Amino acid sequence: MSSTTTLQKAGDSPGDPGGAQPSDGLKAGLKNRHLSMIAIGGVIGAGLFVGSSGGIAKAGPAILVSYALVGAMVVFVMRMLGEMAAASPNSGSFSAYADRALGRWAGFSIGWLYWFFWVVVLAVEATAGAVILESWIPAVPQWAWALIVMAVLTVTNLGSVASYGEFEFWFAGIKVVAIGGFVIVGLLAVFGVLPGSDNPGAGFAHLTDAGGFMPNGWGAILTGVLMVVFSFMGSEIVTLAAGESEDPRRAVTKATNSVIWRIGVFYLGSIFVVITLLPWNDESIVEKGSYVAALDSIGIAHAGQIMNVIVLTAVLSCLNSGLYTASRMAFSLGERGDAPKAFAKVNKRGVPVAAILGSVVFGFAAVYFNYAFKDTVFNFLLNSSGAVALFVWLVICLTQLRMRKILVREAPEKLTVKMWLFPYLTWATAAMIVFVLGYMVYDDANRQVVLLSLLVAAVVLAVGVFRDVRRKAAERASV
Repeated sequence: MSSTTTLQKAGDSPGDPGGAQPSDGLKAGLKNRHLSMIAIGGVIGAGLFVGSSGGIAKAGPAILVSYALVGAMVVFVMRMLGEMAAASPNSGSFSAYADRALGRWAGFSIGWLYWFFWVVVLAVEATAGAVILESWIPAVPQWAWALIVMAVLTVTNLGSVASYGEFEFWFAGIKVVAIGGFVIVGLLAVFGVLPGSDNPGAGFAHLTDAGGFMPNGWGAILTGVLMVVFSFMGSEIVTLAAGESEDPRRAVTKATNSVIWRIGVFYLGSIFVVITLLPWNDESIVEKGSYVAALDSIGIAHAGQIMNVIVLTAVLSCLNSGLYTASRMAFSLGERGDAPKAFAKVNKRGVPVAAILGSVVFGFAAVYFNYAFKDTVFNFLLNSSGAVALFVWLVICLTQLRMRKILVREAPEKLTVKMWLFPYLTWATAAMIVFVLGYMVYDDANRQVVLLSLLVAAVVLAVGVFRDVRRKAAERASV
C-alpha cells in the first residue's frame, strides 16, 4: 500500500493521535529540540553569508524589498506546506501530498526533481567547504577535503536519525548564535552605543545617502529577487524531518508559526544592519563579503576568519541536511513504487541505508564532475537544477488547493494549521512564483538556468506521465 493512500497511513500510528511513531518504518528519533533548531537553522544557508553582497551591489538599499518579497513568498509557501504536514506528517512531504492530490505523475516528478536538486547541492557545498579547509591546511588538496567532508557526513547519516539531528542541532545552533550576535552587535553600532566601535558614520542615513533608497530603479529590485530567492531554499526540510520526530504535528505547527520572525530577524535584520553600517556602494562589501565588511567597519578583529568558521558551519549544516533530505525523498519514492524498492528498506535503527548510499553516490559523482568537467558536465547539472526550488514551491501551491478540499471532506479535525485567505493568497503566491520564473527567462543572467531546469523538468514529467499511463493500463487489464 502506498504511504499516501490514506491520511492515517501518511503519518499517524493507530491509537496515537499525535502521530508520534512513523508508520513507514522510519524511527521517531528526532527530539523536539532537534526539530526546533532544524526549523530555525533551515532558513540560514551559506547563500545568506556569501551571496548577499551581490544583491546589495545590484539593488542598493532596495535589496531589503527584494528580501521582503521573497521572504513573504516563502512564508506563504511554508504556511501551505505546514497545513498539509500538520494534518499528515510524511517523510515525502510535498511529493507525497502531490501524489495524492494531483496524481502519481506529479508526486513522481517533483520528488525526483527535488532529489536531483539536493544531490547537486551536495557537490556545491562540499566544494565550498573544501575551499575554506584548504586555506587552513593547504597540504591536503581541495578535492580531498571535499571527499572527506562528504564521507564524514555520510557516516553521520548512516548512524541514526538521532545522530543527524544532533549534528544539525549544533551546526544550526552555531549559525543562529552567529547571525543573532551579528544583528545585536550591528544594531548597537548603528545606534552609537557599541563600546569601542570606530564607525561614526554608521546610521540610517546610509539608506538614502548614496543615490537614494532605489539607486538603480525598480528593475533592480526584481533582479535582486532573482539573486536572493535561492538562498531561502531549505525552509521546507523541517516538514520532511517531522515524520521522524516525537510529536510531528506540534513540530510542524511550531515551525510554521515561527517562520515569519525567523525570516524577519535572520534575513531582513542582518541585511538591514549591513546597509546601515556601510554605504551600499562601498567597495569592501563586494571585495570582502557583506558581513565581513560590516564587522570590519566597526573594528571587530579577525572578522574574515570568524566569518570563514561560520560559513564552514553553514556549509556543513547544508550538507548534513541535504543528504538527509535527498535520502528521505528517495525513501518515500521507493515506498510509493517510484524508485527502486531497496530505497524503501530500513535497517534495525530505522535508517534507509540504500536511499542514503544511492543519494551520496550521485553526490560523490557530482563532486568529481566539479573538478574534472567543471565547465561542461557540472555546469549543466548546476544550471539544470537551479530553478527547481521555484518548481517545488509552485507545486506546493497547486497541491494545497486540492488537499484543502480533501482534508475538509475526509478529516476536518486535522486542519490545525490553515493557510490564510484561502484560496486567494494561494493563487496570488502561485502567480508570483510564475512571474519570477518568467522574469528569469527575460533576464540574461538567469535565462539558461530556467530553460535548462525546464528541460530537465519536462523530461522527468514525461517519464512520470508515461509511468502513470502504463500503471493505469495495467490496472484496467487486470480487472
